[in-house]
Order: sequence, then structure tokens, then C-alpha cells
Amino acid sequence: MLKHNREFQLVYRKGKSAHSHALVLFYLPNTPDISVGFTASKKVGNAVKRNRAKRRMRALFHAFEPLLLPGSYVLVAKATTVDVPYAVLEKAFRKMAAQAGALRT
Repeated sequence: MLKHNREFQLVYRKGKSAHSHALVLFYLPNTPDISVGFTASKKVGNAVKRNRAKRRMRALFHAFEPLLLPGSYVLVAKATTVDVPYAVLEKAFRKMAAQAGALRT
């Protein structure tokens, strides 16, 4: 789990990114394990919406974790993350992971 700002900044600076209408994925293949961080800014909404967005991203990441390569991941919520159906989030995450080169073949 990424916890410190410097860890997030390293992934932002050196990692690959992929965007969708509801999420942003940053991936840095630097470690033998999978580490992940989730962020939701105040643009997403109040604390309730930000926490809901992070819960949805956590569930999404854990569902895809067996399919992902080792490395550091950061998922960033957008304002629509809370409102989009979960199936749409799954499809967007699969596409973003493939674009970033993070899916196992």
C-alpha cells in the first residue's frame, strides 16, 4: 500500500498513465510486489463521495489484482467515478491497464 506523498510522486513522475472518463491509472513496474494507492480530490465531491469513490476503486483493483503485473499503481478518481455503473468501471480499468502495459498476457 502506498502511503507517503513521495511514493505517489515517484509513480506520477516516472510511471505510465492511462485515462478514462471516470478514472486515471498510473503504473510503475519497479517492485517485485504489487503496491497500490488511491486518491480522490475535492473535485470529486464531499467526504462521502470521495470515500465512496475510493471504496469502488479498491474493490475494482482487488478484482483485477490476479491479472496485474507487479509494480506500483495509483488510481485517481474523477467526478464521475461515483455515478458510473460498476460494469463500466471494470471495462475502463481493463482498457487502461492494457494501455499502461500492466496486464499479464
